[in-house]
Amino acid sequence: MPPVPADTAAPQPPAAPRRDAAAAAAAPAGSEGRGEAEGAEPPAAGEERAVTAPLVGPPGPPKAAAPERETWTRQMDFIMSCVGFAVGLGNVWRFPYLCYKNGGGVFLIPYLLIVFVGGIPVFFLEVALGQFMKQGGIAAWNIAPLFKGLGLASMVIVFFCNSYYIMILVWGLFYLVHSLTDTLPWATCGHAWNTEQCAELFHLELCRNGSSNASAGTGPFNLSCADLASKRSPVIEFWENKVLRLSGDLSEPGEMNWQMILCLVTTWVVVYFCIWKGVKSTGKIVYFTALFPYVVLILLLVHGVTLPGALGGIVYYLKPDWSKLAEAQVWIDAGTQIFFSYAIGLGALTALGSYNRFHNNCYRDAYILAVINSSTSFFAGFVVFSVLGFMASEQGVDISKVAESGPGLAFIAYPKAVTLMPLSPLWATLFFFMLLVLGLDSQFVGVEGFITGILDLFPQPGAGSLRRELTAAVCCVVCCLIDLSMVTQGGMYVFQLFDNYSASGITLLWQAFWECVVIAWVYGADRFMDDVARMIGYRPLPFMKWCWAVVTPLVCVGIFVFHVVNYKPLTYNKTYVYPWWGDAIGWVLALSSMLCIPCTVLYKLLRCKGSLRERWQLLTTPIWGHHHLEYLTPEAEAKLLAPEPPKEKATLFETVI
Repeated sequence: MPPVPADTAAPQPPAAPRRDAAAAAAAPAGSEGRGEAEGAEPPAAGEERAVTAPLVGPPGPPKAAAPERETWTRQMDFIMSCVGFAVGLGNVWRFPYLCYKNGGGVFLIPYLLIVFVGGIPVFFLEVALGQFMKQGGIAAWNIAPLFKGLGLASMVIVFFCNSYYIMILVWGLFYLVHSLTDTLPWATCGHAWNTEQCAELFHLELCRNGSSNASAGTGPFNLSCADLASKRSPVIEFWENKVLRLSGDLSEPGEMNWQMILCLVTTWVVVYFCIWKGVKSTGKIVYFTALFPYVVLILLLVHGVTLPGALGGIVYYLKPDWSKLAEAQVWIDAGTQIFFSYAIGLGALTALGSYNRFHNNCYRDAYILAVINSSTSFFAGFVVFSVLGFMASEQGVDISKVAESGPGLAFIAYPKAVTLMPLSPLWATLFFFMLLVLGLDSQFVGVEGFITGILDLFPQPGAGSLRRELTAAVCCVVCCLIDLSMVTQGGMYVFQLFDNYSASGITLLWQAFWECVVIAWVYGADRFMDDVARMIGYRPLPFMKWCWAVVTPLVCVGIFVFHVVNYKPLTYNKTYVYPWWGDAIGWVLALSSMLCIPCTVLYKLLRCKGSLRERWQLLTTPIWGHHHLEYLTPEAEAKLLAPEPPKEKATLFETVI
């Protein structure tokens, strides 16, 4: 904690400390001046008073200490929770899809570059902020109260993310249920959802002679190469005609799928009972959910590389198309993927970090988790592209035409892979169970982050666990109601609106930009580096400070400008173009979080009294939690930091013994 100027108030007699960071009902001496300066009523629920005087309690007998903030049972619980999130759907569903969309291996170049200058620095910033402030996504920004809108924006983003992200789990559960059969329904034609163009096997090597032998569910027949090229795989038809029941337009929602509604409700019930008791129970569940997917991915890769054509798919994955680097969308998708898979800007990392012990080495954890996250994404790409290479070889077409680009890539390539294995129903059951596990722990992080932010915004230390359970239930029910719009025939169009606007793309770039600016330029990069040193015992590399202050904000601004200059209306599968009002809805979703930051700054400045300089100084004064009284003592600082040269203006720490 930075020194408090000695001339702000006279020293007060020491009082017994209270260790709970969230409990600030009894403001320290001297904090009354803030309320008078603002000329406002007592702060709203969850709004703590700024400490502009020595950090001591009021005179008189101390009040009963509030309960301490919950912490992880073991520090490994935090690591495994973050690993569980790193090994998520963003790695095996989103990352291969973006590689496919952006020309293969060229996507790895901007991805790795932005990992080092954007992903790791902001990841570390959010975890360290939560650990230092001991607060969730909203209250942690008491470190610079004028910019508390950053916390509100993160809550809006994570709420939208919780609403649409779970749909991938719903589709996975739907596939899992249909895997419990003797013959997988997407392995053959002849079902009610199949069309006349359905073909199970392709032998395009015979097309050179003008005909080919193929099976389309009705027996062998001769086809020209042109006719055979127009055939569709039963895997694709199951996805589009059975799972999505896709309508022709966003304005045609069609009917709800009752089977999908059952899967939706079941999924939300599972999520609720995994997180309702807090991090003590969630920390145990992730030991299984984080490690099990690796076993299945390795088995799928071992089988995938033995398939004919797999090498061509892997080459397509690794060989970059250099012309793609000139396209802004490639850089936008790279930055978006990093911020999305690292949970940057969602407030979830801040919430997880707030449950760490104060002296945990979060700097080391940030590098470990970043390596695991990106390595898993890279590894999962081999699994996907080995199967895409086989499918392209099977149909005799270019890999780029094997599967239509879209969120359904994992539900086309992966199901095709399991149909080629012995005991395919068993493999399908195992794979889609893995998909559910991957998504569940990612969903835990989002829902946990949202609930933590809400509870910290309205602290009631004596409320007990019932308050948390009710808050979690309300959150799950509201999100489930929103998801009903995505189980209709037009649900995929709604899903893609959320995916491209609400919790992805420029919203996360905007959030990361302001987080770096506030910490580096408002609070102070060196000041925050000192705070980190008080926690971990040494200062991080100066690289972090320069990323927060210069590099990462410039990266975010650059990608943002590219996006504006090269903006194109949203499309689905390169064929359907969204109407103007569809894009307008998307921008409303995006602006609902982005405007939280400037609107909150403007509101606080107008509400406060005094000159502009006085308002700025008052509203950027951190609101410290009571746990800082215990940890931030001169004795602790002497052990962690080198003594600073004497200054003209004396400074003083008032501590509690």
